[in-house]
Amino acid sequence: MARYVARRLATLVGIVFVISVGSFYLIHLLPGDPATVILGTGASPAARAALYRQLGLNRPLVTQYLVWIGHVLHGNLGVSFISETPVLATIRTALPIDLELILISQVLAFAGAIPLAMRAARRPNGILDRTLSAGSFTLLSIPPFIIIVLLVLLVSIKWGLANTGPSSYVSLGSDWIVNLESLALPSITLAVGSFVIYFRVLRADLITTLQEEFITMARSKGLRQRRIMWRHAFRPSSVALLGTAGVNIGGLLAGGFVVEYLLSIPGLGYTLIAAISSSDYLLVQGIVLVVSVGVVLINFLFDFLTSIVDPRISRE
Repeated sequence: MARYVARRLATLVGIVFVISVGSFYLIHLLPGDPATVILGTGASPAARAALYRQLGLNRPLVTQYLVWIGHVLHGNLGVSFISETPVLATIRTALPIDLELILISQVLAFAGAIPLAMRAARRPNGILDRTLSAGSFTLLSIPPFIIIVLLVLLVSIKWGLANTGPSSYVSLGSDWIVNLESLALPSITLAVGSFVIYFRVLRADLITTLQEEFITMARSKGLRQRRIMWRHAFRPSSVALLGTAGVNIGGLLAGGFVVEYLLSIPGLGYTLIAAISSSDYLLVQGIVLVVSVGVVLINFLFDFLTSIVDPRISRE
């Protein structure tokens, strides 16, 4: 197990390095000019050149990257060109919103997917199984930005429920009840896609597991169906579910950006889109790096959990 973890950590370090290099160079290909945003369109060439020297943007890209990554390794992501606020402080303010949103959505997704997958797997191709499978296919075909728009039209506008529309976000520290209300619609939106994925993966694995000999043995002993499902069938069927959850949750860390932007929730997604619009290179680089590292760490965590559930994986 220790060798498996060490190999995974070494791989993660290499992945993060490649991501840092790729994101740095790709961000500098974005259209826009920080000097134009800061000084305006009427600035003289001399003033623009002086600002570039002050910001260090007149140096070769290799030199800029080495300076930036050196500061990053010391915990300094730089200062925003536009707001003159430390990038790390901005991320610390926005990141908890994304984490709370992901946590709520995944609790909803697992709470719905696991019991329904168990019910459907008991009688494959039954009425309930066919209904849930058809419904999951339908939900999977609807993009998240369509779901959030429909929910806002229905819940916020037609039903008139307070604290559920755009620009209604309230921080957890201010009022936790209103905070949950303001995150209800985006959480449901992200939970829908996750629910579909988890349901289909777990259902398929449970159907296979329920045909194994040890399940037949458990049934011959007269064990109740609920106990067979939870104590004997769920664990061996959860390996693929954990792997899928790692990829999906890592994707949500970046995939929830559109939902945040549409509802004006000041998380990393909203902040990133605003930073791209203003050509705030350092803030964009910092957010992309933090999100990338987060995705890598989440996948590592779920790989580790998978190796605990099925120790054979760490020995391969």
